[in-house]
Amino acid sequence: MINEQIRDKEIRLIDADGSMLGIMSSKDAQVLANSKSLDLVKIAPHASPPVCRIMDYGKYMFELAKKEKEARKNQKVISVKEIRLSASIEDHDFEFKLKNAIKFLKDGDKVKVSVKFRGREMNYTSLGQQVLEKFAKAVEEIGTVERRPKLEGRNMIMIINPKQL
Repeated sequence: MINEQIRDKEIRLIDADGSMLGIMSSKDAQVLANSKSLDLVKIAPHASPPVCRIMDYGKYMFELAKKEKEARKNQKVISVKEIRLSASIEDHDFEFKLKNAIKFLKDGDKVKVSVKFRGREMNYTSLGQQVLEKFAKAVEEIGTVERRPKLEGRNMIMIINPKQL
């Protein structure tokens, strides 16, 4: 709440420089804020009496937005890239998929490696497990396995995190 929206009888007032001005009526505080051509802003509405501060509200909101924008700029968004293999994958295909996974890990993305079993391949899930273990061993310099190979329905899934340098 700012300026005329504050309808409390008594408030505790803090000046623009941070000094405590004491308890006074909201009308007197509003007059004081207007005389300094600043805004009266309620900062602690649940206190007894509520705490208000004299400040430039527009400048305060601008600084807040600036800090928020800076925080957003510094955060890193990690996305999950998926690589699909099969239980009976050939060496060249495996190397190609491995190269892509390494590129994703170097870019800082997580990699979800999955093996889909079709038809009778469900009887040979150990082949899929071996393929995923071989994949994990090949990328161990760049990434660490976050989730070991696990069978979920007809898919066996493993998740690899990029290593922090």
